[in-house]
Amino acid sequence: MRRPKTSLKKYFYFTIICALLLIFGFNLKEREVWKSKTSTHLSPPSTRLTHQQQQKQQQQQQQIVSHSNIGYDDDDKYNDETYSPEMEEDKNDDKKILPSNHKTVHTTKITNTETELTNSEQAQQNPFASDPLEPNKRPWFFKNGKRYPNSAPIYKKRKGGKLHLQGSKLFPFQDSQSDRIINQLMYVPSNYEKIKASGKLKTILLYNGLGSWNIKQGRDIFLRSKCPVDTCEITAVRDRANTADMILYKDHYIPTGFRRPVNSRQVTMLYHLECPYHTQNVKVADAINWTATYRRDSDIVAPYEKWEYYDNHIQQIGQDRNYASNKTKRVAWFVSNCGARNGRLQYAHELGKYIDVDIYGACGNYKCSRVTPDKCFDMLDRDYKFYLAFENSNCKDYITEKFFVNALSRNILPIVMGARPEDYEVSAPHRSYIHVDEFASASELADYLHILDNDDKLYNSYFNWKGTGQFINTFFWCRVCAALHDEDSLRKPRWYGDVNDWWRGAGICTNGSWRNFRARKDIITDD
Repeated sequence: MRRPKTSLKKYFYFTIICALLLIFGFNLKEREVWKSKTSTHLSPPSTRLTHQQQQKQQQQQQQIVSHSNIGYDDDDKYNDETYSPEMEEDKNDDKKILPSNHKTVHTTKITNTETELTNSEQAQQNPFASDPLEPNKRPWFFKNGKRYPNSAPIYKKRKGGKLHLQGSKLFPFQDSQSDRIINQLMYVPSNYEKIKASGKLKTILLYNGLGSWNIKQGRDIFLRSKCPVDTCEITAVRDRANTADMILYKDHYIPTGFRRPVNSRQVTMLYHLECPYHTQNVKVADAINWTATYRRDSDIVAPYEKWEYYDNHIQQIGQDRNYASNKTKRVAWFVSNCGARNGRLQYAHELGKYIDVDIYGACGNYKCSRVTPDKCFDMLDRDYKFYLAFENSNCKDYITEKFFVNALSRNILPIVMGARPEDYEVSAPHRSYIHVDEFASASELADYLHILDNDDKLYNSYFNWKGTGQFINTFFWCRVCAALHDEDSLRKPRWYGDVNDWWRGAGICTNGSWRNFRARKDIITDD
C-alpha cells in the first residue's frame, strides 16, 4: 500500500515554525541572562524584624565570616576546610587554625526605624532590590533606614575658590584616611542602566590561571554574588592580554618581561595576601597601577575581615554575663611554626616566666587532637582567659585570622602581636584586645594580666564590643568590577613609581617591637 504524499508546502511551513520557535527560545534565554535579576521585583522585602528574627540576628551578629569571597587553593590562605591547632602553619605559615563551624552566616544590619515607602519610592531608591535575595547575602546594606546602593555620589571640594569634583572616593588618592570598602561596595555608575543595555562587559584576565582563585570563567562570580555592578567577565586566556580591561597578577608568579600596557586605560593589578617577607619583587616595578592587598592604602583593600559598627556612636554595650566565670587557666597559644621572624616564640617563653602560658602544637608541650579541633576551641572558651594571637611577621596592617577567627570569634581575650598598634585600632572592635607594645616588657604585660585575672569587672570590660557591630563580607570581585566602571579614574591612569618600594620599603615591616621601632634603611629582599 502506498503512503500518502506530503506536500512541499507543509514541509516549508513546518520548517518555518521550528525556526521561529528556536529564535524565540534563544531571545528569551538571552533576555534572562542579561536582564538584571534584581530588577524583577519593584517592591523590596520588608525590613522590619519580628521578635524571633531579632533574637536570631543577635545570635548571628558575633559570628566571623570569610573575607572577600575570594577562593584559595590548598597552598594559599584558609578555605572552608577545618584545620587543627597542630596543623596551624606550615613552614611559610600558610596553614591556619579554624574551628569547623567557620562556615557562618553573613549578617547585615537592618534598622527598625525605616519609614514606610510606596513600591515606586522603594524601587526608585534602589533599582537593584530583589525579593528572593536574603538580606544577609546582599553586597550592600541598610544605613539610616535607607537601602543602598544608589547611583554614585560625586564629592566636591573647593580649591582656591574653585569647585573640584573628587569622584566617588573609591581610591586612596581620593580618600587616604579609610579603606573605602563601603564606598566600593555601594558604587554604581550614574549611567549603569545604559551600560547594561549595551551588553558590553569589562574583561578581567587572571594571568596566573583560574586554579589559584577557585572561580569559573565568565560572569558566574558576579551573578552568583549578586553584585550591584555585574557587567564583568573572568578569563584565563592570555591571548586576550592586549584587549582585557584588567590583568591581575597573583602572589608568587609575576612575568619578568611585562611592560606598561599600550592601552593606557588597561589596569594591571598586583594581588598579595601574604606579607612582604613571603612575596617576591616585581621585576618591572613601574608597570603596576592598582594593588589589591590587606593593606588599607591598597587600591582594592582585601582584608582578612572587615568590622562595621551598627552605629559609630555606640561602640560599647554592657554585657549580662561574666566571661571569666569558671576559667581556671591563664594564657593559651596554638602554634606550629617555631621560626617566625618577629621573635614571637621567644616573647611567649619570656612571658611564661611571669604567668602561665600553655603552648599547644609543635612549638610547645601541649597537644590537642587534630581529629577533633572543635574541642580545642571549646577548651579555650571554657578554661582560658587569654589567647596569644601572634602573627608570623610584624608588618603594617598585617592582621590575619589568628586574631579575627581564632580569638575574636571565641569568648577569650586576645593578646596581639603583628601589625602596628594604630592598625589594630582602625581594624578591630574598640577595646577587644591587648597589644604587646602597650607594655615595655613581657614582665610588665604579665603584671597587667594578673590584674585582669583578679578583677572580673575589668576583664569583662574587654567584651563590651560584642553586640555593637558585625564582620561583613567585603565581596572582593564585586568591588573590582565596580571600580573598573569608574571611567573618571580610568581616563587619568595612575602608576606606582616603584611598587616594590611601596610594598616592602622602609617602615613597612620590622623584626622587632613597634614600640622601639626604627625605620628600616633597606628594602625586604626576596630571600
